[in-house]
Amino acid sequence: MRLTILGGGGFRLPLVYGALLGDHAEGRITHVVLHDVDPARLTAIARVLADQAEGVPDAPRITVTTDLDEALRGADFVFSAIRVGGLEGRAADERIALAEDVLGQETVGAGGIAYGLRTVPVAIDIARRVTRLAPDAWVINFTNPAGLVTEAMARHLGDRVIGICDSPVGLGRRVAHALGADPATVSLDYAGLNHLGWLRGLRVDGRDELPRLLADAELLGSFEEGRLFGADWLQSLGAIPNEYLHYYYFNREAVRAYQEAEQTRGAFLREQQATFYAEMERPDTPALATWDRTRAEREATYMAHNREAAGAGERDASDLESGGYEKVALALMRAIAHDRRTTLILNVRNRATLSVLDEAAVVEVPCSVDANGAHPLPVSPLPLHATGLVCAVKAVEREVLAAAYSGSRATAVKAFALHPLVDSVTVARRLVDGYTRVHPALAYLR
Repeated sequence: MRLTILGGGGFRLPLVYGALLGDHAEGRITHVVLHDVDPARLTAIARVLADQAEGVPDAPRITVTTDLDEALRGADFVFSAIRVGGLEGRAADERIALAEDVLGQETVGAGGIAYGLRTVPVAIDIARRVTRLAPDAWVINFTNPAGLVTEAMARHLGDRVIGICDSPVGLGRRVAHALGADPATVSLDYAGLNHLGWLRGLRVDGRDELPRLLADAELLGSFEEGRLFGADWLQSLGAIPNEYLHYYYFNREAVRAYQEAEQTRGAFLREQQATFYAEMERPDTPALATWDRTRAEREATYMAHNREAAGAGERDASDLESGGYEKVALALMRAIAHDRRTTLILNVRNRATLSVLDEAAVVEVPCSVDANGAHPLPVSPLPLHATGLVCAVKAVEREVLAAAYSGSRATAVKAFALHPLVDSVTVARRLVDGYTRVHPALAYLR
């Protein structure tokens, strides 16, 4: 089988290839095509993959190209992991938002909207090309904001595009460990949007063990979300939120921590990866060792500003390993390619799963996966406070999509102004002015 990876020069790509190297099943991926608009980044990552494949006799063959159509032709699966505007764009998103005293995180708030407005037109073009050049391919979307981008692509690809994220996987793993359960055997009741979901139940041998966890403040303090949100707040909610909800529940603290930091997350990653790719230009650089050292530093500093604001301390050693999105992607491909039914939390079209949203809205929920794709499973109704946030943020996503299709600057302003973390229409207008000044990819807004 042939797998095409868009954004194939991206830093996290070796995680995916590492998962493929461990797959020796019949009908596995045998050919990986890397596509990127930056040939230097492609070359660097191809060197890392070559090091990974050393000594593995059946390692998938790697080819690289900067021609998108060439990359898509003949693909069985397409991973979309692009970053429109690069890390320079992410750093600008953060800087412009923080200057207005609002959050600039890449998937949440003003930063997420700016990133979405840059990315959606490109994602739509990719989806249209896939329908023409690889109509039988399955598209697995890694690109953030994952739910929004998946919904944009689904308008052209239908159910043949599925979004994935590692946050629910990590949350379920940490909660299972806190309860002394094997993460591979538990059943999660989780629902919401990408980076806006809640764990409302965790069944072990048919019994919901989440109430036991919520009743024990010491247990709640034993894992990252418990330390991040605090036992009292989790007990009040009666659920464990996705870590990204810290930006909503503790917004002032998060914004202040970002403003007081030496540099934002985007600026840190921009500098770190610039150093990595510069090192990789030297032919004597040990590719895999250099990548692994850089990755370890990246993982250790993940959501550092939020942990600082919450007094949550350093990340646990178990969470410094890969977040798991590459394992989700591999499990998803196996289930579809070989009709091996499995259950995964994915970003898919809602159908009737969350009654407060329409059928086409992309939601993040447990799904049963087989050769016909991902099918959302029933979940508990969202409580009113969660329903309000989900509906508000989905309304914003719809305005982003409308702006991307129409090129309307006024609609873009509306998207910013309606977001729960943007507190003024005047601020929304200034954000659009700021973003369109620095991002060439937003020149279509008029």
